[in-house]
Amino acid sequence: MDFVTKLSKSSQGHDTICVVVDRLTKSTTFTLMRETDSMERLVRMYLKEVVTRHGIPVSIICDHDPRFASNFLRSLQKALGTSLDMSIAYHPQTDGQSERTIQTLEDMLRACVIDFGNGWVKHLPLVEFSYNNSYHASIKAAPFEALYGQKCRSPVCWAEVGEVQLTGPEIVQETTEKVIQIKQRIQAARDRQKSYADLKCKPMEFQVGDRVMLKVSPWKGVVRFGKQGKLNPRYVGPFKVLEKVGSVSYKLELP
Repeated sequence: MDFVTKLSKSSQGHDTICVVVDRLTKSTTFTLMRETDSMERLVRMYLKEVVTRHGIPVSIICDHDPRFASNFLRSLQKALGTSLDMSIAYHPQTDGQSERTIQTLEDMLRACVIDFGNGWVKHLPLVEFSYNNSYHASIKAAPFEALYGQKCRSPVCWAEVGEVQLTGPEIVQETTEKVIQIKQRIQAARDRQKSYADLKCKPMEFQVGDRVMLKVSPWKGVVRFGKQGKLNPRYVGPFKVLEKVGSVSYKLELP
């Protein structure tokens, strides 16, 4: 779970989107909120959008937003038997799924506002539908297909397979055109994000006994290895690899 805040206010005062991503199926829920909404409103939204769709989660990954860190929400999740796993600043990969989804969401909403106008609130349901009905490389299927067993039927699907000729109301044709364009925007956003990631990603594998350098985060005001601030070494070591834990995880012989 995460929030997209500081959006332009709608006529109803909405300026925040609550983003919920299911880690298994990658299905996503985008819910309109106000930044000033109370905890009761957040809890009601959680019960409506998460519990009714997926049941009570075993765990929820989130950041240290004050709403997540509140005693009320912590006690509620404890009573429900849900573990609230909060990421920290130097391990952003723990909630990377929601962060990447938010990047795609912002790209799509920006494109909708530029292409269609009329504000971002009007197009949020179409954005959510297009996102969930689009192919995801990580699960080799669309989130709807992973969640329900098949892709959701839509006017776009009917037009593609030739089952029906679209001669209905203008709103259906307009919706079809917008969904097609939004799906194209999704692919463009994913391609751009993939190109950024590919620049930094290099296939690298180590064996037990190899010696590697360990990257450390330069914390402000913390003295490490006799130096402080920007003069901290970015890499320390080398250290011996003791064990391969996962595909990209290793246990090192640290001092």
